Amino acid sequence: MVSTQEITTRGKASDAEAERLARVEGAAYRIRHHALNMGEVQGQGYVGQALGAADMLAAVYADQLRFRADDPEWEDRDRFLLSTGHYAIGHYAALAEAGIIPVRELETYGSDDSRLPMSGMSTYTPGMEISGGSLGHGLSIAVGAALGLRYQGSGSRVYNFLSDGELDEGSTWEAAMGAHHHRLGNLTAMVDINALQADGKTDTVLRTEPVTEKWQAFGWYAQRVNGNDVGALLAAFDNAAAQAADVGRPSVILCDTKVGRGVPLLEDREKAHFMRIEEHEWQLCREQLTAGFEGKAAR
Repeated sequence: MVSTQEITTRGKASDAEAERLARVEGAAYRIRHHALNMGEVQGQGYVGQALGAADMLAAVYADQLRFRADDPEWEDRDRFLLSTGHYAIGHYAALAEAGIIPVRELETYGSDDSRLPMSGMSTYTPGMEISGGSLGHGLSIAVGAALGLRYQGSGSRVYNFLSDGELDEGSTWEAAMGAHHHRLGNLTAMVDINALQADGKTDTVLRTEPVTEKWQAFGWYAQRVNGNDVGALLAAFDNAAAQAADVGRPSVILCDTKVGRGVPLLEDREKAHFMRIEEHEWQLCREQLTAGFEGKAAR
């Protein structure tokens, strides 16, 4: 027989999970909204990637990452390393959502003397741990950071965001092998698998499938999820956290995402790697985003 106390406990746990899910989904919506506003400043950019990766970024900043918004250099913070420097528009939106940079500063995106250049630069932006212009280096830096933190006796974790296109780079796989060799259980990689890169569709440029099995062969704890399903993302992060240790297996979460997610007008747009959006379309994009989010929340 199930006791009243057990039913109450389960109910509270269910309520807590629902609140957690709503919190992260709300953060993802606002990140997307910020990204559209920033994109309008330039009239173009890597808006599609920001929309597609918003759920991943929200899951990290609204649920996983340990940081102090008023002290981005706090010694005991977790490190989030954006390897894909051109995703900076999405990262800035996440930093604003987290309170690390002011929302009003997003209006300066890509402008002269702005702290928010179009490609991420650690020397300019609070909360930006590395510069990410050349792709394929982020995981190597993350391995060094995770190893260094362990040597320092720190309990901080390292999260590395990289793209499926970066899996073309040999340096990524060398770093993956090094992470396993050093048993970096304090390292979690996140791969945005949107199936698109500058030269075309990822599977026509250099096929990486079966990608989950590749990471597993390199000794990583690998999970593949729908990267636009917040519930699936949170479950994957929970599983990765259960694996976390000073010495242990590194984790990778492979996230299948949709470029332009949340804005139907942009989801199937040609030349989506670097989008040109017409002046009259920006408000329509915001309206579609809000309608989709409010419709989802009402269900």
